[in-house]
Amino acid sequence: MMMINSTEVLWRYLCFLITVVLYLIIVAVNVLLIAVICVNRSLHEPMFLLLCSLLVNELYGSSGLLPFLLVQILSDVHIVSAPLCFLQIFCLYSYVNTEFCNLAVMSYDRYLAICCPLQYHAVMTHHKVIFVIILTWLYSFVKFLITLLLTVRLTLCGNVLNSTFCRNYLVVNLACSDTSVNNIYGLFGTVITVLVPLLPILYSYTKILSVVLSGSKQTRQKAVNTCMPHLASLLNFSFGCLFESLQSRFDMVSPFFNPLVYGLKLGKIRLACKTLFFHRRKPASSF
Repeated sequence: MMMINSTEVLWRYLCFLITVVLYLIIVAVNVLLIAVICVNRSLHEPMFLLLCSLLVNELYGSSGLLPFLLVQILSDVHIVSAPLCFLQIFCLYSYVNTEFCNLAVMSYDRYLAICCPLQYHAVMTHHKVIFVIILTWLYSFVKFLITLLLTVRLTLCGNVLNSTFCRNYLVVNLACSDTSVNNIYGLFGTVITVLVPLLPILYSYTKILSVVLSGSKQTRQKAVNTCMPHLASLLNFSFGCLFESLQSRFDMVSPFFNPLVYGLKLGKIRLACKTLFFHRRKPASSF
């Protein structure tokens, strides 16, 4: 019996250590790239401003889950207060919506850069990009604040959630009051969450694909290099959400994957990192 307890404790601390390391890496890598983009004026371009918004969202989403998960790993009693549960619902759901919207705006940015290069700087001005970023975050926050308010008003007849984190529909299922408004708004919200980002993504990549197929080899290569980081992030996040829906687990690969793929793939990011951390003064010329 003592051996079983020791094994369980060892396994618990191993999981805790792995999660801590993962969270620290996520924070460090995302903060590093955000700092590089903010410090270097040469990176104050629409694409990198949108990337900065994406990275901030990765920090926001991972911080909505992993600290809570760390506490639960070490705790013998897996109890969460109602306010903390509702806060986690808001953070994780708004993170997902903001991620999709950020990726949608980034896909449109890549469409303009490849298909309409002469109009790019006229359309994607700094003021417009900042406005779109603010609008994206406000849209996600307001949308899921309404969701949360509809859930908070319910009378709950249970208090057990069979999940590693708080999810809105599980809380709604505990209610013994009328949930018809929640169900209707939840269905509507799910459709909007998918369709609003999906339409510009499909439009953008349809146009990009037509240019790639009809262009020269150099044009195709440039389009692939330009779109590959965004497409990799989009596919990673989409499959992560699908996996979460099927397996009832939340995907935390995106906060770790996105900064790595953008940091490694984009030459300007790599150059800015080298300049920031490995810059050396040139020795004075001798005569």
